[in-house]
Amino acid sequence: MSDSISNSPSDSTSAERNPSNLRAEVDGLIAEGAFDRASRRLAELWRRDPASGTASFVTSRLDELRDKSGHKLPLTTFKLAVLRSFTVEPIVPLLRAEAFAFGIDLEVHVGDFNTYVQDMLDSQSSLYRFAPNAVVLAVRADQAAPELCRDFADLAPEAAQQAAERVVRGYQQWIGAFRKHSQAALIIHSLERPSSPSLGVLDDQSEAGQSGLIRQINRELRRVAEEFHGVYVLDYDALVARHGSEHWHDERKWLTARLPIAAGYLLPMASEWMRFIVPLSGRTAKVLVVDLDNTLWGGVIGEDGITGIKVGVEYPGAGYQALQRALLDLSRKGILLAVCSKNNLDDAMEALEEHPGMLVRAKHFAAMRVNWTDKTQNLREIAQELNVGMDALAFLDDNPFEREQVRAALPEVTVISLPKNPLGYAAAVRNCAAFERLTLSSEDQQRTKMYAVQKQRAGAEQNFQTKEDFFRYLEQEAELELVSGLTLARVAQMTQKTNQFNLTTRRYTEPQIAEMAEKPGWHIFSIRVRDRFGDHGLVGVAIVHDEGEQCEVDAFLLSCRVIGRTVETALLAHLAETAAQRGCKRLVGWFLPTKKNAPARDFYPQHGFERKEVHGTGSLWTLDLTASTSHCPDWIKLVTRETKTGGKN
Repeated sequence: MSDSISNSPSDSTSAERNPSNLRAEVDGLIAEGAFDRASRRLAELWRRDPASGTASFVTSRLDELRDKSGHKLPLTTFKLAVLRSFTVEPIVPLLRAEAFAFGIDLEVHVGDFNTYVQDMLDSQSSLYRFAPNAVVLAVRADQAAPELCRDFADLAPEAAQQAAERVVRGYQQWIGAFRKHSQAALIIHSLERPSSPSLGVLDDQSEAGQSGLIRQINRELRRVAEEFHGVYVLDYDALVARHGSEHWHDERKWLTARLPIAAGYLLPMASEWMRFIVPLSGRTAKVLVVDLDNTLWGGVIGEDGITGIKVGVEYPGAGYQALQRALLDLSRKGILLAVCSKNNLDDAMEALEEHPGMLVRAKHFAAMRVNWTDKTQNLREIAQELNVGMDALAFLDDNPFEREQVRAALPEVTVISLPKNPLGYAAAVRNCAAFERLTLSSEDQQRTKMYAVQKQRAGAEQNFQTKEDFFRYLEQEAELELVSGLTLARVAQMTQKTNQFNLTTRRYTEPQIAEMAEKPGWHIFSIRVRDRFGDHGLVGVAIVHDEGEQCEVDAFLLSCRVIGRTVETALLAHLAETAAQRGCKRLVGWFLPTKKNAPARDFYPQHGFERKEVHGTGSLWTLDLTASTSHCPDWIKLVTRETKTGGKN
């Protein structure tokens, strides 16, 4: 079969791309050795037919592709352990297939049935031997709080309250033990409230009732989670409520196979886990690029005019306004918005600025491409303008043909499938795991404003004949400090999300950063940059450790917002100076190339390092600190602060 895109009315009606034909095509491509194309078709198969049978096919072919391609597929490896009090094995293939669609090669370890406490307490358990990146603790309420679930009617109020407190103490002890043995992220299921409380409607008349005590436990679980780095709560109670308790549960399967979730809801359970796995693996989208006509509003602005398009509080415009509200929520989480529309610019701007039903305005978009150019080219230009990789983009368009064209030409872009009914557009965006965030920094909340200021900087640069003159005009001030409880989350986030200027692309969680900061000889620096236009925020991280007379750079990364402003030189100069002060004679560091970090490729040789060795695709570079002339550029004012790590466990 060819790689051409059919002009079909929806994402799922092409005869050439039906599941049966796609399966045959995948097998044919694997046999030919066309592994990249086979991988894309496999992802397309899952998108068109996300079912258990398809999941088994996808996971088996993924294993085959991995083996035959020599692990060269552009996937992020991630190890997940599931500790459970119910059967989860049927969920695992669905989870791995869903992860694959997000570019994640997921390895899953399932703990033995109901051994979650032993697994967490025993440092020699199979859980810790597996060395996961993340762990899901999926425990049913009747296992975690049996007295409250099965015997509540027989309990005195004081005994019921004590039982709830014991449950919380148990979780606190398990989490504390887990954190001593592992720095993996921990995702805890909240407890589900009973759908039919023992005392009926009387139960809801007091917080001391069965449901009220489960709510109390869940509140306390969130408090306990906040005491530790990298511990998160999955609101299982809300998940079941969204889908309906009577539909979610399968009592027959629970009694016969200890599987409480009905077959039709295994995929929603897997998708909920993915909302944590995607941000933990760093596969998130940083920019959502949206179409205008029949996406952001109903109708075609060039034909219907500003009075004819539909957007507002009433149907049919309500669906489009709900989508805009979702976009604003994404913007508040630090996700940039951009426009890519085949339209006349004047017509589009009139709608954006003057229609009374619009919630998003031109000021909310960090980049705009409103023209008649091919959308794939516009997406490339948007990525270039915002200085992000193509994999940082997500694309939202009502036209199935445009979506398929982008999927084919730009497989790195996250393309969001939309239902035919616009009333479902907002949910499609809100449910996309690529937009999930587990922490929110001040930089995230100010990102759109920062990019608007960045445009002012770019405009000002055109007025100077040399870069040095422009740099002096900027009046840059860089503040360096050791990682602290206040910056820990942002430092970890940067290691997980920074791709372009990143010398090693090593990803670290908050617990891992905190653990390294406590080790003798390890130093974790962050750098914050300000200039005459405003505050860039925390934009760089360097992790080094001393070994005798040698200081090794473990991580060195910088936000795309300040690449090329010599901030990287200032940070390196500080590393060299402080290493020399500690008695080190050499500064060494690896450059580990990826498909995305080409901007960092020549950093070491440009700063006087000599290549010491080559191992695989990586190269080790060394700088003689006894003869180094590395110094901070005179147009950057460098301020240093020494702080200590603090905060959570």
